[in-house]
Amino acid sequence: MTLAHLTIATQDSAATTEFLQTVFDWPLVPRPANVDPTTYWLDIGCGQQVHVLLVDEFQVSPFEKEFGRHFAFLFPAAKLKQIRERLAQQNVEVIPPIRPTPFERFFFRDPNGYMFEIIDQDKFVQET
Repeated sequence: MTLAHLTIATQDSAATTEFLQTVFDWPLVPRPANVDPTTYWLDIGCGQQVHVLLVDEFQVSPFEKEFGRHFAFLFPAAKLKQIRERLAQQNVEVIPPIRPTPFERFFFRDPNGYMFEIIDQDKFVQET
């Protein structure tokens, strides 16, 4: 089994899509003709996608945190520095993890308030 896609609801789907493209280099995927034009599909690799959906008056959960709901993505170690730099250019705070791990990882909140975790794929090991 693999992930097909996850959907991120937002009050500004164009701005959220631009932010995710800027930070992660995720390219747009052509969407079917029967999908609302305010919805954007992004290719996150390996046939998986993030769909960004416009929902008026949407509010992010107050439980977005390390020990709560968040989105975790593995990236090659070389890309982590680039992501940090892009976050700094967007004035987004990098949040250190609460729980130590044998691999590098960090968190940030996107402009909507969603919590993202970025993990060093090269040194990642399943913890037991």
